[in-house]
Amino acid sequence: MKKMLTSFAGFLLLFILLAGCAHPTIDDQTVKAQQASTEDVSGQADAQTLSTEQSESDQATSSQTNDYRIISTTVAITQILDMLELDLIGVPTSSKVLPERYDNVTRVGNPMSPDMELVMSLKPTEVLSVTTLQYDLQPVFEDMGISANFLNLTSVEAMNQSITDLGVRYDRNKQASEIVNKFEQKVSEIEQLTADYDKPKVLILMGIPGSYLVASEHSYIGDLVRLAGGVNIVQGESAEYLASNTEYLFQSNPDVILRAAHGMPEEVIKMFDKEFQKNDIWKHFDAVKNDRVFDLEEVLFGTTGNYLAIEALDELMPMLYSELTKK
Repeated sequence: MKKMLTSFAGFLLLFILLAGCAHPTIDDQTVKAQQASTEDVSGQADAQTLSTEQSESDQATSSQTNDYRIISTTVAITQILDMLELDLIGVPTSSKVLPERYDNVTRVGNPMSPDMELVMSLKPTEVLSVTTLQYDLQPVFEDMGISANFLNLTSVEAMNQSITDLGVRYDRNKQASEIVNKFEQKVSEIEQLTADYDKPKVLILMGIPGSYLVASEHSYIGDLVRLAGGVNIVQGESAEYLASNTEYLFQSNPDVILRAAHGMPEEVIKMFDKEFQKNDIWKHFDAVKNDRVFDLEEVLFGTTGNYLAIEALDELMPMLYSELTKK
């Protein structure tokens, strides 16, 4: 199989650019609390001590939750921070609608190449990006002396860990727990719902204008398929995306084919339609014969984990299980 499918790093880089797009790589950063000064009052030593301790505690909490200046450089992270009720001083420039909370917040450029001079001028305490872009962006941030942390959003589990860590870091434990619990509850519901069904074999095609790749179980959409009980036909590969070989794919004979369109979705769907009509081999796939080919909506099925994971799983279930479609 490794001879038939090879990793395609350069293509993936272009894919990330077009898409615009957890254990996070978060460095320990000390949040300094301003100490409350008190005046000595003769004859009230005990009361003064109690008042001072309470003042210091209140100000420490205020400093922890308010004395930060965060810049988010991806849409997915921005949406997660909104759910955590965190304010930002910078957000990505994107055609996608960002949370209303950030309507008047400075746009700092696209996820792949933020405006570093603008970022520096905002004097952030922390800039957040994703591990998918770490190889290219980390040296740039380091050269500029900017504190950048890269969140792992390549799977729902990794995203949950990132959300949990952010909750601890910015005193949003309650919000983080609520978000993570919803994700975990959905996965538990799916496990119970599909317990008596055969696991479908699934092929995931990830397309951008002009070409497409095969998504492995290590991609975010591949992880959603796994959580939904599907079995990715690509096994034993470490890369998220691999070059396509239709002969191998045909031999795997998937029950379901998922087509994810990114960059320019309408154009990519037309490309897929043309490929399936022009290349005769596709009509011999059981998934095609049984009308089990589905186009995934870009908003729900992004390249990284995002707050719409529950909606994505709900959308995915009837695609994988024809039994659910009949209900």
